[in-house]
Amino acid sequence: MSALNPRAPIIVGVGDLTDTDTPASLGRSPYDLIAQAARLALADTQSTDIIGSIDTVAMLRSYADTSHRFATRLGGSSNPPKSLADRLGLNAKRYIYTWNGGNMPQYLVNDFAEAISRGEMRAALVAGGEALRTQHALERAQSDISWHEDPGGAPELIGDPRRGWNDEEDRHGMRAAIAMYPLFENAIRGQRKASVDEHMQSMARLMARFADVARQNPLATRRAGWSAERLSAVDEENRWIGFPYSRFMVSNAFIDQAAAFIVTSVQVAQECGIPREKWVYLHGCADAHDTWYTSERYDLHSSPAMRAASRQALDMAGCGIGDIDILDIYSCFPSAVEIACKELGIKEDDHRNLTVTGGLVYFGGPGNSYVVLSICEMMRRLRAAPGKRGLITANGNWVTKHSYGIYSTTPPRQPWERAAPAMLQAELDRLPAAPVARQPAGRAVIETYTVMHDRSGPSFAIVLGRLAATNERFIANTPDDLATLNDLQARESLGRAGTVTQRGGLNLFTPD
Repeated sequence: MSALNPRAPIIVGVGDLTDTDTPASLGRSPYDLIAQAARLALADTQSTDIIGSIDTVAMLRSYADTSHRFATRLGGSSNPPKSLADRLGLNAKRYIYTWNGGNMPQYLVNDFAEAISRGEMRAALVAGGEALRTQHALERAQSDISWHEDPGGAPELIGDPRRGWNDEEDRHGMRAAIAMYPLFENAIRGQRKASVDEHMQSMARLMARFADVARQNPLATRRAGWSAERLSAVDEENRWIGFPYSRFMVSNAFIDQAAAFIVTSVQVAQECGIPREKWVYLHGCADAHDTWYTSERYDLHSSPAMRAASRQALDMAGCGIGDIDILDIYSCFPSAVEIACKELGIKEDDHRNLTVTGGLVYFGGPGNSYVVLSICEMMRRLRAAPGKRGLITANGNWVTKHSYGIYSTTPPRQPWERAAPAMLQAELDRLPAAPVARQPAGRAVIETYTVMHDRSGPSFAIVLGRLAATNERFIANTPDDLATLNDLQARESLGRAGTVTQRGGLNLFTPD
């Protein structure tokens, strides 16, 4: 056997937990929950020396710091990774807090692996999670518990700070995942030339496979194992959220879930006495993003960045998609999975299964941190199957930011070196975008759409359409009377004609 590369990046310790039982009245903070997962990761290394080699502590941005919807009056830390490190007795050189994005856990692995391979980092603890179940209960009870803490200093920020929507999208209600992803879904349906009922059945079959994996996972938060028939049946319990998604097809963020892992080098692992059976190598990786704003995408049923970045990661690993044994496809909504399968060349009913956890919808959707948990489970699967390859995919914003990691217990055959992400991104940035009319007027057709619901029924609609005269895309709402909203959902509305005008600073599409 050839000598091991001492700077080859490896993951050596993992820890994760889901807590549905601890009384919210105890007021356990997200930092305490995440620290609990980090202790499990440290213990998993079977080394008491690794803690002294950790020079970087990175924490995924909480939902409370990401979205006003989840902001809390309970307060928070002025330096979250330092709060975590203090609980663990860690004195790191770098304290990193990410910008938002479900891609960020794998992004951190890729970035840290490069630093480790260059000898610029010894070991990093990556951790994240949410305690939104506890937070929600405390706020409903008007508790006076405070999560405010100031451990000193300010964290280093990593990631892309740009918000995921532009002003035009914002004005028309296109700023939340549940409003964005249904637009992708109906665009996919249109590209497949499927009826609403046909596509509902297709989505249900796809997601039932995720639900079945979650049923068998003790850490999953939804373990009912819903069948395709149940998922496609819309009723009071499984009500519409954003057409064509019902409640059982969207993830639930109000959970207490956390995870952590440790990434280091072969040399440091040897120095710390970490057993070889704990090592999992990163063989290939890539990061890229699509056209930033959804309304400017060339189409809403594909992802050039997914296609290009996944191939770059596979090329780096020296394998093809058929050589991957274990998959975890990021699964915040069915459309994210459908596009990923298309771009990676994977069948939606692939025999390998598309998830190791059950996916965000059924396993759990802890904000920006889901992929910390999927990486933990992937490491356990690969340790149990030496020599097999595993693929982690990660998606931030609205099929926007993409990160990939290919793992195996087998050492890479070639020196670890990744292509500069900026080179791939420059190629993607040269791809065409859709022309968008800012003050559209006249005859038009619907390109894709969604009807948003609250508990009482339809509340408003979002339309992406094309002007008949110029083929420019536009964003619009429709009249918000129930008759229009119900008719938009009841009839086939892809390709439907109508007229777009302006009213009160908004574009208004009135279907024929």
